[in-house]
Amino acid sequence: MAKPMTKAQLVAALAEKAGTDKKTATAGLEALIDIITSEVSGGGAVTLPGVGKIYCRERPERMVRNPATGETMSKPADKVVKMTIAKALKDSVNA
Repeated sequence: MAKPMTKAQLVAALAEKAGTDKKTATAGLEALIDIITSEVSGGGAVTLPGVGKIYCRERPERMVRNPATGETMSKPADKVVKMTIAKALKDSVNA
């Protein structure tokens, strides 16, 4: 499996594709991250065309087991961030 792309590599690739400098590409990437973070943390969802949908889902309170002691305890309700991958991306990976 290939190593994941680092932020510096992503910024460099973004700058090259957009024909801009790295400073502008970094600002664009940071703005995108801020928008996604604020929207999802507020309970909304963000769809990135061709990539997928990022959203927040609430999990109800549930019973869990401590693997070290075997004790069963109640875990309070919480929220998790989920991502559904777009069919176009799945198809391009499997092609």
